[in-house]
Amino acid sequence: MDKVRIGVVGLGNMGAMHARYLAEGKVEGAVLTAVADTDAGREEWVRRHIGGDARFFRSGTDMYDSGTVDAVIIATPHYDHPEEAVRAFARGLHVLVEKPAGVYTKQVRRMNEEASRSGKVFGIMYNQRMNPLYRKLRDLILSGELGEIRRTNWIITSWYRPQSYYDSGGWRATWAGEGGGVLINQVPHQLDLWQWTTGIMPTRVRAFCHFGKYRNIEVEDDVTAYVEYANGATGVFVATTGEAPGTNRFEVTGDRGKIVVEDGRLTFWRLRVPEPEFNRTFRGVFGSPECWKCEVPVHGEDPGHRGITQNWVDAILRGTPLIAPGEEGILGLTLSNAMHLSTWTDNWVDLPLDEDLFHEYLQRHIERSRYRITEGGSAGIADVSGTFGA
Repeated sequence: MDKVRIGVVGLGNMGAMHARYLAEGKVEGAVLTAVADTDAGREEWVRRHIGGDARFFRSGTDMYDSGTVDAVIIATPHYDHPEEAVRAFARGLHVLVEKPAGVYTKQVRRMNEEASRSGKVFGIMYNQRMNPLYRKLRDLILSGELGEIRRTNWIITSWYRPQSYYDSGGWRATWAGEGGGVLINQVPHQLDLWQWTTGIMPTRVRAFCHFGKYRNIEVEDDVTAYVEYANGATGVFVATTGEAPGTNRFEVTGDRGKIVVEDGRLTFWRLRVPEPEFNRTFRGVFGSPECWKCEVPVHGEDPGHRGITQNWVDAILRGTPLIAPGEEGILGLTLSNAMHLSTWTDNWVDLPLDEDLFHEYLQRHIERSRYRITEGGSAGIADVSGTFGA
């Protein structure tokens, strides 16, 4: 195979973006051969904006069975991601799934099992892993430069969304339509990076989600979570869509200093000697370790979504290691699910997560949701450029 024939399933905002750059030939070794959407009206959009030889299908299954694709990008509503992926794997297709991996870990776990069984290349659209800032942060932490992690703090309040955004689709910010709010829609990238850059997952979570605090919605738009790690370290995660101006600051403290990622810069306050060593040898009354402030040079451009797609295609054609393996999508989702469950039960949640208990609570919220899935009708395709750098 010298070209991967790719189909895009779901032509909402994200699917349309993927279809465009594939049709424009911006991914080497890939060709867009098919698109699928349940809305027949999307066929006209494809004709006007994509053109070429891409075939249009009314369902993912029809596309999978057509023999026109080797691999698929799944950009359907959140709940459908795992089911579509499972159907694609069953037909011997490679899969790249949009974030989030799903809405609840129980369904995502089945998707991961089917991916492993199929032997096909499985990726997830965690495009923030392509950002040189976070790649450098991961390198510094995993190489031991920061020492043992003691604290992580992420304030991500720059995903501002007005009421008109939520009103643009009846499914938005509903339990039945999206399965959550800021945790499932806006910050899956940060939840992924939180564990990916540090290399550690919490052992327990205590969270406080506020539902419809700033907007007329039924899901969470403000979250503060506290976590504990196996080594005794702690962390705080704060997210909202209701603050302006927002903040995006990720701070990681270790026993060799502190690293902060903010405003496109990576700053390392590096201790001359590790804190435990200083504490063991210092004989004065007041004092602290000598500290050097280092602006760490970060090189390279951020190819974003196209970078993840290119890496996935390279993995299919040449066996290149995946930057964002699909199986890792369950990690960030575990954190999201744990924060919801902690709020619903007003208690600590231990990890591994009680997946059955979470699913039980989620179903209760779905049953009370104001959104009901209906056939037909669709919102227009929005310009999503410039919305991913929060």
